[in-house]
Amino acid sequence: MKPTSLLLLLAFCLQLNAQGSADDWTLIFHDEFDGTEVNWDVWQSEHGLVRNEEYQWYQPQNARVQNGVLLLEGRIDSIPNPNYNPEGRDWRQRRPYAPYSSASINTRRSFQFQYGRLEVRARIPAVIGSWPAIWTLGSSLPWPSCGEIDVMEYYHIQGKPHILANAAWGGERRGSAVWNTKRIPYDHFLELDPYWGERFHTWLMEWSEDSLLIYLDGELLNEVDLTQTINGTPGQNKNPMRQPHYILLNLAIGGLNGGEPVADAFPMRYEIDYVRVWQKQPKEN
Repeated sequence: MKPTSLLLLLAFCLQLNAQGSADDWTLIFHDEFDGTEVNWDVWQSEHGLVRNEEYQWYQPQNARVQNGVLLLEGRIDSIPNPNYNPEGRDWRQRRPYAPYSSASINTRRSFQFQYGRLEVRARIPAVIGSWPAIWTLGSSLPWPSCGEIDVMEYYHIQGKPHILANAAWGGERRGSAVWNTKRIPYDHFLELDPYWGERFHTWLMEWSEDSLLIYLDGELLNEVDLTQTINGTPGQNKNPMRQPHYILLNLAIGGLNGGEPVADAFPMRYEIDYVRVWQKQPKEN
């Protein structure tokens, strides 16, 4: 049985540092995935070919709740592309079909937050071709001027697996991003635990007006100075990290960063135990 809200608070107290006491924080959002199906009032699904020239077709059928976890499953598939046009200018048009299917869900319509702590416990498919992520996007302006926070990405870089913790905002050229990226070789985590890939792990994002901290199992992976994350002219010179963001969970396959998948890696299983957001409450005078 998953913990109650009181036990969630007690567990969270153990993670607090000198930045605040337990009384300062309130649990404002959580999904423990205790039910029998995805709560589609909270999460919405992406559909089709979406971004990064990825190989998968996103569909809600690949997201389900099972044994107390949210399962995003990547499968070998063959899904005809209804928008196929061999002479189309967009890569989404030029593909006659998608050879894989997977799931991407988000809280854009149901929940957004500005500052606080996002905690996700998950087990990722650490195999080539896999590109799981925990991330947020800002609620206004086109990408990248909306701002992006990658609490977790996993993919291969020059043939070697890495876990990444990133932030991005808009540059001076429309559609170009400025990145603050930390790439940690997967071997680092295997040195800590040879069975790392078989276990669940906890990612934590601490977000305040001036800083962004991303942790994995208590280890600080990246620290971003949010006084510097200012968009260029196309992004109206705004700071996209000082606006509400929504949460995304997805399992991409292949594409610009995922690498070439192999058949024996399927089905890919990205399992999320819970998603929780805590926010600091103002102290009473």
